[in-house]
Amino acid sequence: MTNATKHFLTIDNGGTNTKVIIVDQDGRQLSVSSFPTDAIERRPGFREVNPGQMWRDIGKAVKAALESAGLDGSQIDGVVPVGHGKGLYVLGKDGKPFMDGILSSDSRAADLANEFESRVTEIYPISHQHVMVMQFPVLLRWLKDNEPEQYARIGHVLSNKDFIRHFLTGEILEERGDASGNNLVNLETGEYDGRLFDFFGIPEMLECMPKLVSATDRCGSIAAEAAANTGLAEGTPVYAGLFDIDACALATGVLSDDIFSITAGTWNINVFPSKTMAPLDGGCMNSVFPTGGTLVEASSPTSAGNLDYVLRMMTADGSKAASYDELGAMLERTDAKYTDVLFLPFLYGSNVNLGAEGAFIGLRSSSERDQLLRAVYEGVVFAHRHHVEQLLRVLGHKPKAIRISGGVCNSDPWVQMFADVLNLPVETVAVTELGGLGGAMCAAVGSGLYGSFQEAFGNMSKLAKRFEPHADQTAVYDRKFEAYEALLTALDGGWAALRDMQNSLER
Repeated sequence: MTNATKHFLTIDNGGTNTKVIIVDQDGRQLSVSSFPTDAIERRPGFREVNPGQMWRDIGKAVKAALESAGLDGSQIDGVVPVGHGKGLYVLGKDGKPFMDGILSSDSRAADLANEFESRVTEIYPISHQHVMVMQFPVLLRWLKDNEPEQYARIGHVLSNKDFIRHFLTGEILEERGDASGNNLVNLETGEYDGRLFDFFGIPEMLECMPKLVSATDRCGSIAAEAAANTGLAEGTPVYAGLFDIDACALATGVLSDDIFSITAGTWNINVFPSKTMAPLDGGCMNSVFPTGGTLVEASSPTSAGNLDYVLRMMTADGSKAASYDELGAMLERTDAKYTDVLFLPFLYGSNVNLGAEGAFIGLRSSSERDQLLRAVYEGVVFAHRHHVEQLLRVLGHKPKAIRISGGVCNSDPWVQMFADVLNLPVETVAVTELGGLGGAMCAAVGSGLYGSFQEAFGNMSKLAKRFEPHADQTAVYDRKFEAYEALLTALDGGWAALRDMQNSLER
């Protein structure tokens, strides 16, 4: 036996970008290869991805990551899929894909979700989940009602990362954490519950649900076809993997309720591990966390993805209105008083009303481009604060700090804005790709290299920077956030009328 360094490869499939990351047993990030998640929008509110193209792109990215790290496939000791939660990926009764996957930013079933959420008290004692527009059962019911031919072909229902693992291994399995976040699992038993399928009107789908596994379970190995596509060695161990929320929380060492985890990327995700479940009136979600216990979550698709869209919308040809370097310089030379415009970051969904949509409020003839752009940055952080305040009401006290991950970590001024708006210290970790690090930690624990996630974090991750809140900026942001929340309350009764108008135009 040799003491050769172990290498772990994570395929992190997000709603905006997909990345392949190679990390060694000491947490060193050896390579990253990425490509944009190629979303298809065939109708407003629909966001899908072609599984064949996704698999081809993943194969190219894995080969590129191996080459960049100077490794061949035989030097990878474990592979882990990490994926966006929610959305819907299905296989036919023959075990093969037959329709596009549905991304977590899809909003086609908003009316259905509203209807089910109005009756959520019927199932909350079972799943301890509110109803969200992009959850499995809501999307399955939408397919049953609107595309019954497709619905009838479904043989297996999977989460994003479990779908990718199927491509890698040929196995059809569902990891418990993802399933529990999709209103399909009894959180007391950790197993599927037929009463939930009955509630959503899809009882026939219970038999289409794969066997449940835990995040660190070995779930087969790289199959011959996958080896040819990716350059990985046939027989390489593949582990169940993680919902990306879980991966980022683990990678940042958020293992108890004294530290919150925030992920600011396509999704606005705010979580803390808990020994107890959040109550119905807390407005939060509960799911199975890989360390045991419950992950309490407040989230919505209202985060940094809004900025990229606005930058492209501001130009005629779809190119970005400004580079991220320019934007960083703008944030550095301005402060909380620079703009009096508010932005509602609801381009892909909302955290206040399922019908709410994006908007600038407070525009004047004197408003300048940079004021609007800074308003976008601030609006994203206000949406996070909305969720963090939900978590604080559940927990009952402030955490010692917040650990942050996602694209926002590429901008120190934006991270500082989080500290100022939340009035809490915000910390980053040294590795940039936290989904990749969390996946590597999963493989390290699953393979027995480390005995727990706490041990894996101690060996594989370290803090990089700490941002303390600035009292003068916090005072300004408090006034802005008060106005932001007041406007959301005032608009609450108008979103239905807006949606009715939009629906009439689509006809």
